[in-house]
Amino acid sequence: MSATTTSDSVYEYLGGELELFRDASRWKNYFASHLRSYLRGHVLEVGAGIGGTARVLCDGRQQSWTMLEPDARLASRLQEEVRRAPLPVPQETRVATTAELGSEHFDCILYMDVVEHIEADREELERAATHLAPGGCLVVLVPAHQWLYTPFDQAIGHFRRYSRGSLRAIAPSSLSCRKLIYLDSIGLFASLANRLWLKSAAPTRGQIRFWDRVLVRGSQWVDPLLGHSVGKSVLGVWQRAV
Repeated sequence: MSATTTSDSVYEYLGGELELFRDASRWKNYFASHLRSYLRGHVLEVGAGIGGTARVLCDGRQQSWTMLEPDARLASRLQEEVRRAPLPVPQETRVATTAELGSEHFDCILYMDVVEHIEADREELERAATHLAPGGCLVVLVPAHQWLYTPFDQAIGHFRRYSRGSLRAIAPSSLSCRKLIYLDSIGLFASLANRLWLKSAAPTRGQIRFWDRVLVRGSQWVDPLLGHSVGKSVLGVWQRAV
């Protein structure tokens, strides 16, 4: 099943990084390896963009995959992508936000590099928590460290970056924390070097390829050695009581 539902919402996504990061397959598979056990049942992906993350995370073990994308232009492209190559489970694409979910509940709700684009981040996650089924998980991936905030962040619509502490502070109090870790330690040092010396306004496609193929590979080895205490991204998982 594949369907598109539209709403009266008017939203235009300002970022251009979706194309840049679309082929960052090693990175996506890396964070996916930390999420597999939570991706079950009926999954809701908020801010699905052009579907690059769903391609990696939806592996056929879920019951359904619902994708919310408030930008009608991106949602139209997303729908075309899944029509051309459907996900391995029943899917639905909606031009909508969580404010339009009604009384629906899901076993897993995903925000993959999305919360930083939402000004009222705490309110957003609180609302998401009300749509979790008993035992369901809220999964959030965000860019780390406000001191790494650059004009590129601003240009693509980031309101902020996060630490483990600041992400924990906006997590719904009704949920229990299952995981809160940093990822991509090598990428962090590369970003810091760029900020101090190179001062590039935005990454090039070649830089993204190098990061994904070389630096992320290094992070996969180094992150566990550091106890996931350092990284360029923060990954958090919270669960509703059964």
